[in-house]
Amino acid sequence: MNRLQKGFTLIELMIAAAVVGVLAAVALPVYQDYTKRAHVAEGLGLAESVKYAMTDYYAGKGGWPADNSAAGLAAASEITGNAVKSVLVAGSQITVTYNEKVTDDATVILRGTATDGSFLWTCTGGDVLPKYRPSACRP
Repeated sequence: MNRLQKGFTLIELMIAAAVVGVLAAVALPVYQDYTKRAHVAEGLGLAESVKYAMTDYYAGKGGWPADNSAAGLAAASEITGNAVKSVLVAGSQITVTYNEKVTDDATVILRGTATDGSFLWTCTGGDVLPKYRPSACRP
């Protein structure tokens, strides 16, 4: 008698499981890198408002603020986010410190330069790995 095959054979199921396993093994590290890049971008977003306060201070006083308080900002430890521990002002420098969602205590440092009434910010300092930084912030 002829019997029609119903379902999958064991070898077909094993091959399908292996393919899914390989795809998961490749996708998981890529996804983790993506989420860390998003967390680094969060810190740079918090630094944007700090940059505005600092440029306003510079325009009014002719120099950079000594600290967060001088710039009219909250304390460094009060400027936080999902992955950001603090945003610290020191002269022309902004230091964004991250928590374990990026790498615990890793930093991105932005430096301001004032020239003829315009301001240029560079963000190549700090010790966050380059692969987690936006392209403009890679050393």
